Amino acid sequence: MPDVAVALGGGGIKGLAHIGVLRGLEKQGLTIKAIAGTSAGGIIGAVAAKGISMEDIENRVIHLDQNEFFKLSFSKTPALLDFSGFANVLVEMLGDSSFEELPIPFACTAVDMNAYQEVIISKGKVLDAVLATIAIPGVFPPKEMGDCLLVDGGVLDPVPVSVVRWLAPTLPVIAVVLSPTPEGWAHVPSPGLESVASLPKPIAETFSKLKIAQAMTIYTNSMDISARMLTELRLQIDKPEVVIRPKVDKYNILDNVDAAEMIQLGEDAVLENREEIFKALNWPQAISRYFRKVEQPARLVGSEEHEGEDWTNDGS
Repeated sequence: MPDVAVALGGGGIKGLAHIGVLRGLEKQGLTIKAIAGTSAGGIIGAVAAKGISMEDIENRVIHLDQNEFFKLSFSKTPALLDFSGFANVLVEMLGDSSFEELPIPFACTAVDMNAYQEVIISKGKVLDAVLATIAIPGVFPPKEMGDCLLVDGGVLDPVPVSVVRWLAPTLPVIAVVLSPTPEGWAHVPSPGLESVASLPKPIAETFSKLKIAQAMTIYTNSMDISARMLTELRLQIDKPEVVIRPKVDKYNILDNVDAAEMIQLGEDAVLENREEIFKALNWPQAISRYFRKVEQPARLVGSEEHEGEDWTNDGS
C-alpha cells in the first residue's frame, strides 16, 4: 500500500471534515505514515495518530452534544470562552497518551507568545499539545508549557506542511485546507454577528447581549481574512504535493453542524482529488524526494518532563 504524510489545517468545527479525508485516503488504499496538525487539525490528527479508527471517531463525534463544548469564561484567564466541556471529550479519547506511544508519528504546532515564534510540539503528553494548538487567542485560554505561553498554531502556520515533511521527508505531503481558494472568497460568509445564532445556545443568548459582540465581530473578521491570506502564502512557500479542500465554505468555526454531513464532505474531497493524489505517488516524484534537503522548521517544545532534552529528528 502506498505511503503518504498528511498536514491537517485549522478551521474550528470544520475540522470534522478531516475525519472524512482520512477515511477516504484509507479507502483509496493509502497508508498514513505521518501526521501534523494545527488547531482543529491537531485534534483529529492526534486521535488518528493514536490508532483510533475513523469509524470509531465518527461514531463518537456524531453522538456528541456540541452545545456542551464551550461556555463563557468568567475566570481570570484572558479568554472569552472556556472549553472545559470539550477538554473532557479529549481526555476520554487521548487519556495520558504521550507522543512516544503513538503508532503514527505526529506533531502539532502552536505559537509561543513569549518568544513571538512558531513552535512544534512532538514530545510529552498529547493532550497538553492539543490544548495548546486549539487555543485561539482571546477566545480560548492560552496553554502554559514550561517557559512558553502557547496559543493556536494557525496564527503563524494554518496548514503545517513543513512540519509533516520534516517528520517524513521522503513521502508525498497531502495538505488538507479548510478555506477556499482566493477565487471563492467573495462567496464565503463573514463570521460576524449573524453567526451568533448558530453558536451553542447558552453562548449565543449571553453573547448577543454584550457590547463586546460588535468588537468581536471586527476581530473575527480580521482574523479570518488574515488566516486565508496566510494559508495561501504558506502553501506557495511549502508546496505540498497535493492540496485537498473539502467544500465547507458555508460554515463558520463555531457553528453547530451536522457532523455526519461534514465528515462526508471530507471523503468527497478525496474522490475529487484522486487523480492528483496518485500522480504524486509516481516514481519520478518519489526519487526527487529522496534527494531534497529537509530542515527542522521551528523550535521544539514539550511538557516539563522533557525540558532540556536533545530532541533530534529520528527521520521516521
